[in-house]
Amino acid sequence: MNNPPSHGYRKGRGAVTNVAGRYEATTTEAWDDGWGTIEEDLPPLRTTVQVDKTKTIIARNQSPDVGFDRSINPYRGCEHGCAYCFARPTHAYLGLSPGQDFESRLFMKPDAAKLLRAELSSSRYRCRVIAMGTNTDPYQPLERKERITRSVLEVLSAFDHPVGITTKSALVARDIDILGPMARERLAKVFISVTTLDRHLANRLEPRASTPARRLEAVKRLTDAGIPTGVMVAPIIPGLTDSEVEAIIAAAATAGAVSTGYVLLRLPLEIKSLFEEWLRENEPLKAAKVWSLMRQSRDGKLYDAAFGSRQRGSGAYATLIRQRVDAAAKRHGLNARPWSLDVTKFRVPTDQLSLF
Repeated sequence: MNNPPSHGYRKGRGAVTNVAGRYEATTTEAWDDGWGTIEEDLPPLRTTVQVDKTKTIIARNQSPDVGFDRSINPYRGCEHGCAYCFARPTHAYLGLSPGQDFESRLFMKPDAAKLLRAELSSSRYRCRVIAMGTNTDPYQPLERKERITRSVLEVLSAFDHPVGITTKSALVARDIDILGPMARERLAKVFISVTTLDRHLANRLEPRASTPARRLEAVKRLTDAGIPTGVMVAPIIPGLTDSEVEAIIAAAATAGAVSTGYVLLRLPLEIKSLFEEWLRENEPLKAAKVWSLMRQSRDGKLYDAAFGSRQRGSGAYATLIRQRVDAAAKRHGLNARPWSLDVTKFRVPTDQLSLF
C-alpha cells in the first residue's frame, strides 16, 4: 500500500515537491509548528503562462549521441508533468524549481513562426532536419489553445523543410493535414513515446499526458495518413516499467508503427532527488529495487552523463535491455527499413507575403 501524500504533494502533478533549483542561495523544507497544519491538504496548483521574448527560435547542439543538430521548442516547462523528465533542470536557469514550477509555470513563444521565417530566409542558412520535442513537449495541453507548434509546422511546410517530432500527446494527430503532405515528400516523421501501457501507473508518472491507449490510437491515425510513425519505449525505468518492453513494442506494431527505439531512465542534476521523492510517494515497495537496478545499468552509478552511455546505460543489465528491444523489434518487423528525411527540397518561398 502506498504511503499517504507527503507535504507539498498536489493531485494531478508529477513532482511531489517544489525543490529549489541548484542556483538558488536558499532552500526550504516543511516544518510542523505543533498545530498540525503541515498535514492539511494543499489546494490544486494553478498553471500560469508567461511570454518568452526570445530573439531566436532554432536551438543548436553538438551532442554526438543524438541524431540532430538543431531543434525548436515552442514552450519552456511542460504541463504533462512527467516525474522523470530530463528537461526539468532547465527551469533552474530561470530561477524556478525543476519540481512543481516546471509543470505549472510555463513560458510560450508566440513569435516562433515569425522568428523561424526570418532564420530560414537568411542566405547563411543551411538546411538540416529540425527536431521538435527534444526538450519540452510541443503538443502539451497549452498547444491546444495557442497553436504555436502548428504555426511552426506551417512555416516548415512552406519552406519544404524536414522535421522530426517526438511527443507523448495524441494532439499531434490534429496536424495530419500538414504532416501528411510533408511526409509524402519525405519531409516529416513522428515518434510517440510510450512509457507504460498501465493507465493507472501512467496517470501517476505522466499525469497530464495522453493516456497510453490514446497515444497508440494517434499512431494508427498518423500511419493511416501515410506519416511514418515510430514508438519510443521511453524512458525504460528499471524495476518499474522494464517488464513491459515487449508488450509496448507489440502494441506499437499492431497500431501500425514502422520503427521503435528506447531510452533508459536518466537522472541528471535535480531529477535524482525529484524521482526519489516520486518513488517514495507512489511506489515505496519498489523503490529499493529501482535504485539497485539503476546502479546496475550504469556501472554502479545512478547516472553517467558520458556521451554514448547516458541514454542507453552500460553493463550487463543495460545490454539485456538493448537485446530485448532489438529482438522484439525484429519479431514484429519494425526498423526493417530506414526512413531518411530529404534536405534537398528546401527552398525559400518566392512569395514571402503569403506566409504572413
